[in-house]
Amino acid sequence: MLEITALGVLKFYTNQLQYLIMENLQKLENELKLRGFSERTVKMYLFYNRKFLEFINKDSDQVTEEDIKSFIASKMNAGTSAKSIVLIKSALKFFYDEVLKKNIVTFKSPKVSKKLPTVLTRDEVKRIIDLIENKKHKMIVMMLYSSGMRLSELTNLKVEDLELNEKVGWVRGGKGEKDRMFLLSNKIIENIGDFIAGKEASGYVFSGRKGKLSQRLIQKIVASAAMRAGINKRVSPHTMRHSFATHLLESGENIRKIQELLGHSSLSTTQIYTHVSTEELKKVKNPLDNL
Repeated sequence: MLEITALGVLKFYTNQLQYLIMENLQKLENELKLRGFSERTVKMYLFYNRKFLEFINKDSDQVTEEDIKSFIASKMNAGTSAKSIVLIKSALKFFYDEVLKKNIVTFKSPKVSKKLPTVLTRDEVKRIIDLIENKKHKMIVMMLYSSGMRLSELTNLKVEDLELNEKVGWVRGGKGEKDRMFLLSNKIIENIGDFIAGKEASGYVFSGRKGKLSQRLIQKIVASAAMRAGINKRVSPHTMRHSFATHLLESGENIRKIQELLGHSSLSTTQIYTHVSTEELKKVKNPLDNL
């Protein structure tokens, strides 16, 4: 007669639950990929759904709205930011409401504080670029600022994406899996030859030891250059993108053109730069000076 022990039952139950979790995550991954979500979104949605299933220790069919609220509350108590809470809720809502049709994630998300992005002045951008001695590092920062590309888009940039004669380049499969054009500055065109000479069309413009250049390395390059330039702001590769957009707006460029260059799907996203731009505000005559 087979002896049934508490430990044996526990192991069986744990193995069954782990199998169900993997099965659910595979179902979620398939749906995300079929709908064309970015690699980063797929990774984050899978991560938070796995953490949730491990937290409640249940099969997805048994999940209730209270389970989800309990998980999110635990994250809030642990000090998770409001922005991350919104992402967690979106990840769970997609699986339980979109995929499984349970319609249980109906509660409101916490409000996310709307902070204006950090923007450099033109002089600060120039100081950063001028102080970089490494030619490759200098070109990377110049490309980030002059194109408005995201960091991931720069690391994925290939030789075949550049049309030097037309002074344009192409972001392939950017955010939302969209292609878009970006502008190539004359200064970029004058110096880019050294980085693409001898490379195959499918090769990366800025390559590292293992092919694609590390995003972390680029972050260090930008932050280090800003520090040497004596800039007391938190500067990242994305700061260059924010500065690109703001400086175009201050130069009088049409906001819809800027929207296209940034690859924003909504004009409202681009309009944040109308609040960031300060050059026009500086021209306002202070009423005290008119007394």
